[in-house]
Amino acid sequence: MRRILASSFLGSAIEFYDFMLYASASALVFAPVFFASLDPAIATIASFGTLAAGYLARPLGGIIFGHFGDKLGRKRVLVITMLMMGIATTLIGMLPTYDQIGVAAPLTLVALRVIQGFSVGGEWGGAMLIALEHAPGGKRGFAASFANLGAPAGSILSAGILGLFSLMPEDQFLAWGWRVPFLLSFVLVLIGMIVRLKVVESPLFLGFDREAEKRRVPLLDVLTKSPKVLVLGTLVAMTQLTISGMASVWGLSHATAQGVDQTFALNAKVVSAVALFLTTIVAARLSDRFGRRPITAVGITAAIIFAYPLLLLVDSGSNVSFAIAVTVGQAIQGIILGPLAGFLAELFPTRVRFTGSSLAFQGASAIGAGLTPLIAGSLAASAGGLPLLGGVWIAVLIVCAIALFLTPESNKRDLAAIR
Repeated sequence: MRRILASSFLGSAIEFYDFMLYASASALVFAPVFFASLDPAIATIASFGTLAAGYLARPLGGIIFGHFGDKLGRKRVLVITMLMMGIATTLIGMLPTYDQIGVAAPLTLVALRVIQGFSVGGEWGGAMLIALEHAPGGKRGFAASFANLGAPAGSILSAGILGLFSLMPEDQFLAWGWRVPFLLSFVLVLIGMIVRLKVVESPLFLGFDREAEKRRVPLLDVLTKSPKVLVLGTLVAMTQLTISGMASVWGLSHATAQGVDQTFALNAKVVSAVALFLTTIVAARLSDRFGRRPITAVGITAAIIFAYPLLLLVDSGSNVSFAIAVTVGQAIQGIILGPLAGFLAELFPTRVRFTGSSLAFQGASAIGAGLTPLIAGSLAASAGGLPLLGGVWIAVLIVCAIALFLTPESNKRDLAAIR
């Protein structure tokens, strides 16, 4: 079990190192490097557009890899997704700039970002299920959370390494310094593959009659037999992912534009990722004891209360205010993230669990995290400004909270008995 949890955590951490490294670079680097011909404000929005492309590819990755994960097994998919992510991230680190190859640079950047999104779309479901389906009853939420813990761990590593290189003179950082963290991905992938190849297949997957399911298409099964829980699960997951998009991506870009020191902001992201990591563990443990819904409800309520204060803190231009905003925001996110993996997995039967849980989480990622920075940037720049942005965000959170209370509690379910 220790090896399984280590594989789930380490593989997910490497995947999210790559994925979140891009998010930080999109806020700080890609506008001047790959969109140099545009007005700075438009270049930033275009950079966030490439970020969104990766999130929009995640549901497709969840569907494709979910299909094969439900048909062929969780482990095989996890090996492929890690290799794809490592190759794409390494190539981003080698990509020529706009000044060198013109419009081919941003187009190639988008293509590689789509591959990243496609890969992480399959990684999360497989890493989460390989842990959850091995776990004994009463510890599923904690085991499943190890895949989610990869996100803050990857964020800590990516923000820390990028922050270290951002100490370089700005011209050197933009010329080559930002590339080194992307190239390091190749080394991390090799380490992750050594651990991942030693993991055994999920016993729940091995235990159900796959011959009887041979002609079934998992996606169609989910859409026809579980459409309600799919929609509700997606809405619940959106709460955590909108916080990620607002605090970690849009907030970073907006704060540095308002005068927050770039290196300080990246270091604050490291601290906030530690807060996310710790609250995720605690919330996952509590969800095994008290249920997924009560713990998630606490997190969503806190997010609604803190939404507008977070925007004011980010907009202040103060280093300390930004650090408080991003750290509290990430801690609240962790309260929701802790129970989320178990919550989504327990909604679906084994034969379509990979597809169903991946589609819910990655669909929420595309909408909640992928489009949030783009929408937030547009709303903040509009006549309504921050009050409009805060109102829209709170309204979304309230809708998602309603979805939570329409979803049944699942932490005591017998997963082998779900049909």
